[in-house]
Amino acid sequence: MSLLPAHRESRLPDINELWNAFMPTGMAPVFGGHLLRVEDVVEDGHYIVRAEIPGIDPEKDVEVSVQGRQLTIKAERTEKHEEKGRSEFSYGSFYRSVTLPQNAESDGIAANYAKGILTVSVPLGEPKELVKKVEVKAAE
Repeated sequence: MSLLPAHRESRLPDINELWNAFMPTGMAPVFGGHLLRVEDVVEDGHYIVRAEIPGIDPEKDVEVSVQGRQLTIKAERTEKHEEKGRSEFSYGSFYRSVTLPQNAESDGIAANYAKGILTVSVPLGEPKELVKKVEVKAAE
């Protein structure tokens, strides 16, 4: 049995990734820019979510929140490239939400950003019993 969530709220980045795969080299930024790619794994008693978000200031441009069992990552980026007197900029906001495992604990969640990768670590407790048996009593 997998502890990974079966539901992801956003499928749009996956469609954009397919679209950009068929675009000629150099044309993808015109039609969509950078995608918020996410991977999730269970490692050493933690549910780990990694998001690829290069070119941001993590203290200003990223928000990580948990509501119920939904972990949400929001980011906004503005990039400006200057070369030989010509400048080009791209900007956009990104949103990705994943469902946390049943045994995720909201206390102790940590997030850090290094080399363009946001890593969110959610501690996992003991698996919760999903089945509760109810005693059946004979009626008179």
